[in-house]
Amino acid sequence: MSCIADAFAASPNGKAFIPFITAGDPTLEVTERLVVGMADAGADLIELGIPFSDPTAEGPVIQDANLRALKGGVTTDDVFAMVARVRQRCDVPLVIMTYANVVFSYGIERFAARQAELGMGGVILPDVPHEEKEEFDVPFSAAGLDVVSLIAPTSHERIRQIARDAKGFVYCVSSLGVTGVRSQITTDIAGMVRLVKAERPDLPCAVGFGISTPEQAARMAAVSDGAIVGSAIVRMIGELGEACVEPVCDYVRQMAAAVHGA
Repeated sequence: MSCIADAFAASPNGKAFIPFITAGDPTLEVTERLVVGMADAGADLIELGIPFSDPTAEGPVIQDANLRALKGGVTTDDVFAMVARVRQRCDVPLVIMTYANVVFSYGIERFAARQAELGMGGVILPDVPHEEKEEFDVPFSAAGLDVVSLIAPTSHERIRQIARDAKGFVYCVSSLGVTGVRSQITTDIAGMVRLVKAERPDLPCAVGFGISTPEQAARMAAVSDGAIVGSAIVRMIGELGEACVEPVCDYVRQMAAAVHGA
């Protein structure tokens, strides 16, 4: 079992709360404090974004966070060095969310080896189509890591196809378009999860894109295996800067409680 699967199994009710933050926004020192604080606040798995200049899946909030981090000079090696420091303080499961060019430029095998060395769980690459996943999946699997698959509210057959060889967990995209807070989530998430579970009964499914309130998180967790929150957290970080750690951790505590009570 991978450390990603372990994160779901170890959560209070088998459902995981997964926050996302952009590494280096506002600084890597703050990111380090946020990771440790969010783990203490109940996060079961944390997504760390390695900044990229053209994050096509992201809305304005996370795009701006990428630009802030890049302006600060953050590199992939800087992010890995920060994770090494985090590992001296906590063992929360971590995955990287970034884009294919970041991994290509670093070297796929080298990237996977560094993640494995740091005890990370794998990677999410939203710009890699399912049909091109193998180029990454083979070296990451060889390193004992998962390339997490995303499914969107598209055709039933495509969801089933992606589920068949998915690893770690399935990232259920709650709505078409880019990331961002949404007042309502109207997609039939339960139907998407049923399609995945019909193929892979033991594969966790977590829902992301648009979740921002404890009520939304609880509703999504009630029909899936967890909730992923990014834009709402990244917006707080953008507004509060270096003073963000305590407010973000308080927010994560409320969201994790909602998911764990679902």
